[in-house]
Amino acid sequence: MQNEIILDMQGIRKQFGSVVALDDVSLTLKRGEIHGLLGGNGAGKTTLMNVLYGLYRADRGTIAVAGKPLDIRAPKDAIEGGIGMVHQQFLQVNRFTVAENIVLGTSLQQKYNVNLKAEKETIRELGQRFGLPIDPDKPIHLLPMGIRQRVEILKALYRGVKILILDEPTTNLTPQEVDALFASLRTMVEVGLTVVFITHKLREVLEVCDRITVLRHGRNVLTLNREEASEEAFIKGMVGDDLDPEKSLQFASSSLASQVAPNSDTAVLQVNSLTVGSNTAVPDLYECSLAVLEGEIVGIAGVAGNGQLELAESLLGLRTISSGEVMINGRNVAHLSTHELLGEGVAYIPEDRWQDGFLAKANVAQNLILGLHRREPYSNGRFLNWSQIFQRSKDLIQEFDIKTQGPTDTAGNLSGGNIQRVMLARAFSQPVRFLIAHNPTRGLDIPSMEFIYKQILQRQEAGMATLLISENMDELFLLSNRIVAICNGAIMGELQRHEFDRYTLGRMMSGVKQSE
Repeated sequence: MQNEIILDMQGIRKQFGSVVALDDVSLTLKRGEIHGLLGGNGAGKTTLMNVLYGLYRADRGTIAVAGKPLDIRAPKDAIEGGIGMVHQQFLQVNRFTVAENIVLGTSLQQKYNVNLKAEKETIRELGQRFGLPIDPDKPIHLLPMGIRQRVEILKALYRGVKILILDEPTTNLTPQEVDALFASLRTMVEVGLTVVFITHKLREVLEVCDRITVLRHGRNVLTLNREEASEEAFIKGMVGDDLDPEKSLQFASSSLASQVAPNSDTAVLQVNSLTVGSNTAVPDLYECSLAVLEGEIVGIAGVAGNGQLELAESLLGLRTISSGEVMINGRNVAHLSTHELLGEGVAYIPEDRWQDGFLAKANVAQNLILGLHRREPYSNGRFLNWSQIFQRSKDLIQEFDIKTQGPTDTAGNLSGGNIQRVMLARAFSQPVRFLIAHNPTRGLDIPSMEFIYKQILQRQEAGMATLLISENMDELFLLSNRIVAICNGAIMGELQRHEFDRYTLGRMMSGVKQSE
């Protein structure tokens, strides 16, 4: 039973227009294993699993479950074949309860009066069996992200799946919630279920997975048992010769930012008792106070949706401040416009690079000057100086190694990593005293992440202050001099470099104040 093949995918090919997303990919899963699917951005991990789950139709290849061919044309076929998938974006109805979300689309025992008593009991039993306790009567919108993920897993288990696919399942979890999830996964495989664990985090696959498959550019690279696996092997598998693991910043054993102490005690950013959205029942931010010194990187840690976006946008003049003050370079900027803040040496790398500060239909040059187009050398205040714009754009494209056909190339043609390089180039095209970086490497491959880290660190050495808002705890530990935890719009506490600890930080991220 231990080595029984439960899934066999052979020769899978998927093409979108001229882009080959999967090129002759094969994957075998054993019954009762956690199988890691590892790769950088665009490697084909999620695309392969979307083919298995029926969201995409393979152009070529075969799929067999428990030795029998399975023709998967839609998710319904996958579910009937015992395959379930938990996506990064949860598919839930906010006004429904936990039970209503779980049973949605299934046959009910009392379908005429919608009495879910039997279904709720089944949900409780599943939760108890697999270490996923939950109240079936709770409305979904009242639950934190970690519990909402449990609902999605229970939704698959309720349908009797034998193969469970988890797409980047730890993204929005605290360390304590990650440990609980891993314990639940081990319980599942003990009773014969098979789990596919899609991730780009090496530490996690080495901790929880029995076997790991690496994809790169839509092709198989290697499959290893955990006992024979190493970070170095996976880095080379994920990026090829593009990165030397021994020189990789991301896998350094100590903090990089700690090697650069703040230049002085001068606070570039000073936030005092900041409250945003006080006209609502629960403010978006409440009485937040923090400081970022010259030459310092301060991390903001929190589960997504706990006030990080509101904090960034209030500092940039994009949200109305109800009370408190924001001081940048010793000046109260609470009522300045975003344009005026840019003139104060403030730069911003937004969380959503597609929606904020990026014009997909404009060209690369237009995106590089966005927000700066009224300033010299791009403009004399009345007219744009296109010769200067194109020359400066060529310089930035070269300096930041943006893979593009040139300044007139349509920006929407760029990859995610190159779009982020455009954002970074624009931010650093002018002198920067204070940088706000919100999830600056989300969804990027390892070389792109390395490049962004190095650009930030180079400017830190020159005295730039950085507020690094990130849901990637490894990133925060790597770059930050200090880390501030936020939960429900309030500051829970702060850790100095020598105090960094995942579980201490996780407690604060879940709402336990540092003093408690």
